[in-house]
Amino acid sequence: MSTTPLKGIRVIDLTQIYQGPYAAFLMAAAGADVIKIEPPGGERLRGRGGKFTPLSFAMLNSNKRSVTLDLKTPEAKDLLKKLVADADVLLENFAPGVMDRLGLGWDVLHELNPKLVYGSGTGYGLSGPDKDQLAMDHTIQAASGVMASTGDEGGPPARAGGAPSDLIGGVHIYAGVLSALVGRGVTGIGTLVEVSMLEAMFFTLCSEFAAYHSRGEVPPRDSSRSPSGASPYGIYQCADGWIAIICVAESHWHGIARTIGRPELIEHDNFNAAHQRRKRDAEITALIETWSLTLARDEAFALMRDAKVPVAPVKTLDEVYQDPHLLARGSLNPMNHPQMGMINLPASPIRYSNYEQVPVDFFPEPGEHNASVLGELPGISADVLADYTARGII
Repeated sequence: MSTTPLKGIRVIDLTQIYQGPYAAFLMAAAGADVIKIEPPGGERLRGRGGKFTPLSFAMLNSNKRSVTLDLKTPEAKDLLKKLVADADVLLENFAPGVMDRLGLGWDVLHELNPKLVYGSGTGYGLSGPDKDQLAMDHTIQAASGVMASTGDEGGPPARAGGAPSDLIGGVHIYAGVLSALVGRGVTGIGTLVEVSMLEAMFFTLCSEFAAYHSRGEVPPRDSSRSPSGASPYGIYQCADGWIAIICVAESHWHGIARTIGRPELIEHDNFNAAHQRRKRDAEITALIETWSLTLARDEAFALMRDAKVPVAPVKTLDEVYQDPHLLARGSLNPMNHPQMGMINLPASPIRYSNYEQVPVDFFPEPGEHNASVLGELPGISADVLADYTARGII
């Protein structure tokens, strides 16, 4: 058995920013040989580089090798084709048509290497009336309904924290490419895998669409209430922070009522069913916070947790960055980068019982592996590489 699930798989990673690089990172973390193709100087997410390299770039590009190619030049295009000829996967998240205009689109590369799995990540897909619209996480949150579903009634729509459109899009690219590799194992032929961030985000609103369907109208925007009808559901203030609670079973409500010292509410006609409690959300919030405001956040969390209530402390970013649970599982890896200093790099969230966990390694510098990767190609000598470097081709 291979020591890692994707050992022997070579990936040509042309992606940038968040969506595509995350898909490629997951493949690298599963043991694939991921060759990141960047323009000379590096992709734009690197920023100024060196100690100014954003942690986001470091997180999404661990365990990759870097080759720089100016794909506007015929020599660099030829080098890419030579790399693709021996690759299993190519990933790109350019706007629709960019790769075709470069002469490096699916049709060209599939003819060159019929076994190639070509992964394309876009905002709106490769077809349809909106395919050429510019797309970033922020705009996809708006177009997908996520923004209109976030925030409070009477206030403006709000973006969700983080970059869910990008990262969920990346997960779907990863899943699609792996499915295509499984299919290739049967047919021997690669395929084009297409993922639209807009379409991937649709599924994140299952509860909202269910509420819309059942009510026949758009549910009001309210971050403190569940569109599915769960109650209690919200965040509750403590003496020094907040806890988040969701109640999806009557046993959860029983645990809440007992913990806040109001066991008589368990059998009370106004509170003994979710639809009844939903009518009294403000009253329930006041009851819970009468209790929680007398306690430190972590104490309130521990009491609710011990009562088998689905609860979590609302943690700040600095707490999550040093989370003991994540550190204990090896999800976060403290590392001393020679330029960035001490950083915590995350491992892949995917674990395999019968395979080794790939150790997290630092991201490469731009073109760090030009010689070792390109030097393996036929007809590419050290003199050729030196000439290409001098001319800005690599």
